[in-house]
Amino acid sequence: MAEPSYLRASDADRDATAERLRRAAVEGRLEPEELEERLHAALRARTYGDLERLIMDLPQQAVSWQRGRVRTRADLGGVAAVALRVAFTLAVLAAVLTLVVVMAAWWMLWAIVWFALHARGCARWRGDPRLQRRRLAG
Repeated sequence: MAEPSYLRASDADRDATAERLRRAAVEGRLEPEELEERLHAALRARTYGDLERLIMDLPQQAVSWQRGRVRTRADLGGVAAVALRVAFTLAVLAAVLTLVVVMAAWWMLWAIVWFALHARGCARWRGDPRLQRRRLAG
């Protein structure tokens, strides 16, 4: 039930209006000078009409904060989706790099084996005097 504007306001009503004005300033709805003026007027107010005029242009609740919470929840879903994409990309990249390293190691292993066998064969060829004579004769 709305209070008639001609009834006298109590100290509690003036304090509640002052607190609402302070919250509005914290929300960024009032400049410091305007807050000071309205606080002085609220503490001097005699009727509900005087108090109502001070907060008439302010919303009853912090609307932007409620919207911010909803956006935050929606953004968390977006953040989770991005994090999932990044994790998937990193997993694919790790798999590709592992494959490349294994392939490179495989070819390096073949190169090492080939050089070892080739060196062994050359050493045998150099150590055999018959092969050395054929080489000198040929």
